[in-house]
Amino acid sequence: MAARLDEKLELIYDDVLHRNPGETEFHQAVHEVLETLGPVLVKYPEFAEKKIIQRICEPERQIIFRVPWQDDNGEIHINRAFRVEFNSALGPYKGGMRFHPSVYLGIIKFLGFEQIFKNALTGLPIGGGKGGSDFDPKGRSDDEIMRFCQSLMTELSRHIGEYTDVPAGDIGVGQREIGYMFGQYKRITNRYESGVLTGKGLDWGGSRARTEATGYGTVFFTNEMLKARGDSIEGKKVVVSGSGNVAIYAIAKAHELGATVIACSDSAGFIIDEKGIDLAALKQIKLTERRRICDYTEFHKDAKYVEGGSLWSIPCDIALPCATQNELNANDAKALIENGCIAVAEGANMPTTPEGIALFQQSSLLYAPGKAANAGGVATSALEMQQNASRDSWTFDYTQKRLEDIMIDIHKSCYETAAEFGAEGNYVLGANVTGFIKVARAMEAMGVI
Repeated sequence: MAARLDEKLELIYDDVLHRNPGETEFHQAVHEVLETLGPVLVKYPEFAEKKIIQRICEPERQIIFRVPWQDDNGEIHINRAFRVEFNSALGPYKGGMRFHPSVYLGIIKFLGFEQIFKNALTGLPIGGGKGGSDFDPKGRSDDEIMRFCQSLMTELSRHIGEYTDVPAGDIGVGQREIGYMFGQYKRITNRYESGVLTGKGLDWGGSRARTEATGYGTVFFTNEMLKARGDSIEGKKVVVSGSGNVAIYAIAKAHELGATVIACSDSAGFIIDEKGIDLAALKQIKLTERRRICDYTEFHKDAKYVEGGSLWSIPCDIALPCATQNELNANDAKALIENGCIAVAEGANMPTTPEGIALFQQSSLLYAPGKAANAGGVATSALEMQQNASRDSWTFDYTQKRLEDIMIDIHKSCYETAAEFGAEGNYVLGANVTGFIKVARAMEAMGVI
């Protein structure tokens, strides 16, 4: 059950529900932030007087449009696309584009709302936004995906720009899709505006370490949490949900820092390899051949595949949910706590339900919300924007060091803010309040706009 809001915040939340009916993921994201802001309004009453929270909860702009396209058989399809430009107090809107059948306005608003605070935590000059479409790229040919991306960008191009709104990739949108969208943007505008999209290929303006950044950053943050308790990730058993880019590179960095990742998953089930997940085999199956996780047993006969079930029932020291929203519920949280898990860090956006979060916070377990723990992806996207603006190219090692430093700074800010507000070790409060105060101060400085 979600925590009770104080009276002023309850009124704000009721207004959000009234103005945004049926958008359950957005409601959840807003509630999770509001339940930590009571002490902030006591310390900074001017934020309430100037209705900063109400303004943050209302997107600056919501764009919805149709995307007509033709498949390889000549049949015409019509999808719906969205771009929610949520808050630009700190810089141009920044956030990914998601292509998945589950996408609707409520999903995009939840992601965009989270992005405001996540982007603020990076310390880089980027606002919050998000976009996507209910288009499903699975099973589609490259030509079909190209035609869809070109049709989408024909409309989206008039709303974005390196000083306005800078989309990137997300679920269903990788370097291939970014390439098709960038090509169409360049064709329409007659400008080689590298900074308009991030997640580009290395040969045409992309950033080294961007592919790895979210997974790496999640592990860097996890290690900082453990260090704050006089511990480290070295020697720990880790379970990671998902098997896409975020999960794969979280596994890679965890192994590099001396941990052993013993399980990972896809939407059909999960594998357990007590010797440690073979990263080369996993990359071949999931990134190169785009097969199911069950095929991992072809490479390692002693590994075990479980269809369905709960990955979180596996005893581990550290759990990294890196798949999708609300994948880890109260029963999963109970299992992790009872099996002795000491840390959970979110590589995905809002993967833990409110009931699961409440259980984590009632235990001695360390819990890092996604807006802090998975901020490495957008941080490296902002570094890509820096390189594009200066017509520069950085090495992998330099970019990775910048990423690590940013994640260390995010941890430090969250930890210190939580302590300042009397909630030491509460990374949810630390992340929400740190991000909120940065955005609120900028909004206050700019007047009523």
